[in-house]
Amino acid sequence: MHFKIPNYIRFLFINIFCLFGFVFLLRIIFYFLFISGLTISSGEINKSLFLGLRFDLKLAIIGFIPLALFYLIVRNFFKKEIFKKLYLGYVNILYVTILTFYLFDYGHYEYLDLRLNANALRFFGNLNISTQFLLDSYPIYKGTIGFIIFIYIVIKVNSIIYKAFKKIDFTSKRNSKILFSIITTLLLAFGIFSSVQHYPLRWSQAFFSKDKSVNQFTLNPVLYFFDSFKFRNESYDFSETKKYTSVINKHLGIQSDSLLFKKSFTYADSLKVDKPNVVFVMLESLGNASLGYYGNPLKVTPTIDSLLSNSVNFTNHYIHKASTAASVFGSITGLPDVVNVRTASRNPMIINQRVLFDQFNDYKKLYFIGGSANWANIRAVFQSNIKGLKIYEEGVYKHEDRADVWGIDDYDLFKESNKELEELHNKQEPFVAFIQTATNHQPFTVPEKRDSFVPIKEMDELVLKEAGSRTLAQVNGIRYLDFNIKRFLERAKKSGYYDNTIFVFFGDHQDHQMGVGSVKHYKPTESKLGVLTHNVPLFIHAPKLLKPRVFTKHMNLVDMFPTTMALAKINYTNYTLGVNVLDTIPRNNFSFIYRYVNGEPASGVVKDSLYYYQTVLSKKSKLINLNDTSLNDISKKFPNKNKEMDSLLNAFYQSTKYLYYNNKK
Repeated sequence: MHFKIPNYIRFLFINIFCLFGFVFLLRIIFYFLFISGLTISSGEINKSLFLGLRFDLKLAIIGFIPLALFYLIVRNFFKKEIFKKLYLGYVNILYVTILTFYLFDYGHYEYLDLRLNANALRFFGNLNISTQFLLDSYPIYKGTIGFIIFIYIVIKVNSIIYKAFKKIDFTSKRNSKILFSIITTLLLAFGIFSSVQHYPLRWSQAFFSKDKSVNQFTLNPVLYFFDSFKFRNESYDFSETKKYTSVINKHLGIQSDSLLFKKSFTYADSLKVDKPNVVFVMLESLGNASLGYYGNPLKVTPTIDSLLSNSVNFTNHYIHKASTAASVFGSITGLPDVVNVRTASRNPMIINQRVLFDQFNDYKKLYFIGGSANWANIRAVFQSNIKGLKIYEEGVYKHEDRADVWGIDDYDLFKESNKELEELHNKQEPFVAFIQTATNHQPFTVPEKRDSFVPIKEMDELVLKEAGSRTLAQVNGIRYLDFNIKRFLERAKKSGYYDNTIFVFFGDHQDHQMGVGSVKHYKPTESKLGVLTHNVPLFIHAPKLLKPRVFTKHMNLVDMFPTTMALAKINYTNYTLGVNVLDTIPRNNFSFIYRYVNGEPASGVVKDSLYYYQTVLSKKSKLINLNDTSLNDISKKFPNKNKEMDSLLNAFYQSTKYLYYNNKK
């Protein structure tokens, strides 16, 4: 019996293959933007492309499932004008949605080296800042014109397709329709399942390579976004937390077999009248690899390099997650940010925390930020946990000159901060302040001339590459930050509070443009792994109060507050995971980090010359010798060490999750 393929079925598959071709084109664009310049074997690229095409076909089929359903429930599809309007409206929305996803995906990858996933929803937390950031960083207006042209082309092309198939009779015999319905259903189901095995095509299959870029190229950002969306809910497992009680208690110096986190410390001379001031300065996007002190050949940080030699310098200090919001949250709460979908600061369920900043009794407490404290819900992190805190933000300062989306630039931020600190000093009121810089952040808006600072106009690309930098703008951002620190300390000396102040400088993360994997002068293996993004400066500068020294053992960002309060001899009770790393309590010194490994979130521990990680979802783990550039897994060769590292990792990770919900005031 001869069956003629119904017109509507051919119409359906033409639409699917057109969309598939469009998505494939977007994949090719991604390849030339981010992948083509990398050294990757042809075998891996071919496998990545093949898997990627399967993901793309799956998306194209899913996109036209509503059109396929029309075949079963609608007659005379090409004879009624209403169906044409519905078709053109739906297809136009479909193409525009997919294009929008990919445009955001390109920007997301360019900024974070990760394909678009549900974590990107955090940028909608403050739509004004996110929008302004896009306007400052990308050609939005020109892109809008292109977007309108694209919509016009989509409507025209799909109108032509509709008219071409309208000329042929759509109706088919009942037996023919049943047969082709079954065949079409099977073909579409197979395209979505995309496998001859028991399990369908899944996002985890994209992570087949040791090369992160290959894995990221394989993913389809639309599918991956919705795959990652399901993991947005966070919680904790009390039984898992209890399992590592002895490990975490040993690290915290708690003599107990029970799960306790409370630790109280008092100092004999803590009641002295002349209390030292404390100023925490967060150095935006600054990692150790950027500093001349650690061998960066550009040597553009003379001020910071000098301070490192004349301070208590913690050379192996690591932040937990390479994110500004995560580092602010971690430093204030004493808990790492291990939230996958949104930063911990945006989770209203875990904002209420007992923090050390609140225990600076009889101190004036201040928080300075160049932009709005509503950014990333940071206002709640500070204001809901620190009694008597005064927030200084854009719109409050007496003199403001908005530089970009991040508000006033660092020069003005330090200048305005100094005015307030000088006033408190003149009133003989001790203060603790947190100053959050931002100019050394994309789009790196540095002035043409400010005071004695002038940006570098030209630099050889080979020199930039040798230093691990990607752009001259990034270098000027670091130079400007270094310059502003110098001016800030000069103002502090002139204002009279320098001698009795402990200045704590720390980086929030290595700049994302500091080519991960390209740093050769400092910890190249960690650079290759992406771990170097977490190794940032922490130095405590108080030449009149503290003797300079170098602390080389591993430590965490959450250790900053307890260590500083101990040096300042301020009594405190700690309820979270930070420790005074300068005490004499015997412990395993390590750094806990939380990052993506081949695109999947993973917790990790850096200790001595070893790095151990475990992925959150698939529970894959690996032990790596950081002195060996091969990056081979040595867990089977050293099972006892692997077990020790695993215990440290899980003790810290599970305790963090538990304390999110059990450290409330």
